[in-house]
Amino acid sequence: QVQLVESGGGLVQAGGSLRLSCSASGGAFETRDMGWYRQAPGKEREFVATFSWSDRSTNYAGSVNGRFSLSRDNAKNTVKLQMNSLKPEDTAIYYCHTEVRHPLIDTNREYWGQGTQVTVSS
Repeated sequence: QVQLVESGGGLVQAGGSLRLSCSASGGAFETRDMGWYRQAPGKEREFVATFSWSDRSTNYAGSVNGRFSLSRDNAKNTVKLQMNSLKPEDTAIYYCHTEVRHPLIDTNREYWGQGTQVTVSS
């Protein structure tokens, strides 16, 4: 089992910046991809950004492309989301997400963090 611990959410004025962090732990696993989704009140959860180790590519939602930047550490256990030029429309609960491979059981599984609140004031 993999646990995802998120941090960095908070309240910021429009135009400001925040940095979210997500750390994965829980034993022997191979990270396939890792990134962030968000969910605003009354809306469906939507993709924000993710990094895939299979092709070493980073993908961003069009609404955040150019403003958000995803980074990772070499141990593949932490990703950070640098959010710049924040807009009120970015207000949401941000969830870390990962898909990992568990070699001992030859299975890929998905995990979600508990979510961290990001609020951008006008």
